[in-house]
Amino acid sequence: MSTPVQDLFKLGGRRALITGGSRGLGLQMAQALGAMGARIGLVARKAEELEQARAQLQQQGIDARVFAVDLSDRKAIGALVQDVQRALGGIDILVNNAGASWGAPAEDHPDEAWDKVMGLNVDAVFFLSREVGRTCMIPQRQGSIINIASIAGLRGNLPPMHTIAYNTSKGAVLNFTRALAGEWGRYGIRVNAILPGFFPSKMSAGLLQAIGDQVVRETPLGRLGGDQDLMGSVVFFASDASRHVSGQCLAVDGGASAVL
Repeated sequence: MSTPVQDLFKLGGRRALITGGSRGLGLQMAQALGAMGARIGLVARKAEELEQARAQLQQQGIDARVFAVDLSDRKAIGALVQDVQRALGGIDILVNNAGASWGAPAEDHPDEAWDKVMGLNVDAVFFLSREVGRTCMIPQRQGSIINIASIAGLRGNLPPMHTIAYNTSKGAVLNFTRALAGEWGRYGIRVNAILPGFFPSKMSAGLLQAIGDQVVRETPLGRLGGDQDLMGSVVFFASDASRHVSGQCLAVDGGASAVL
């Protein structure tokens, strides 16, 4: 007997680890996965923000555990994954959302800023995925990894945007997604990417203040991303609704990337 369509999206009994989950897009996705029944593990650097996020999720009836870890420290990743598996009983869904940006012209871009962006946006995505894969998803022969890239990974920028490290890192995440999907499909692990467009956030606040009106004008749907606009895509990729989808990159940007 086939599964009812609505049941394909349910996540009861599954365990989801979301990085950068204390606020913004990460918290939005945690709310979505938790609402569909997943138990949630949130990772971020700041313990206070994590506690606030946990309280918010628990008010919504979502079971959430929090882990204050700096993912740019690759030596901390092994212990983090062990702690999450002990707390949740395993990991079925990994959302690599934590990220950093830096604004500077290429000719003046500081070395340490390049390293910071690449360390969190690329290195941490690989090292955390590798650890979750080899200790949890590969042994259980199933899992869904969802990488949060950006439409910035599809293109360059004109001034006043000087985000060469960010754009480069998100382009790397796109091909990392395809490469890992090709390698780990034999283990029943799906790897996909979501490419948000412009969403108001702490990271984008200054930039949107400068070019927000222009972004809206150039977006076919005529608005910025909102506080529910990533929910459907993350539930789709996390659930059995996408059980035959891997290596794909979905732009959630109001059509902006369609008219580049």
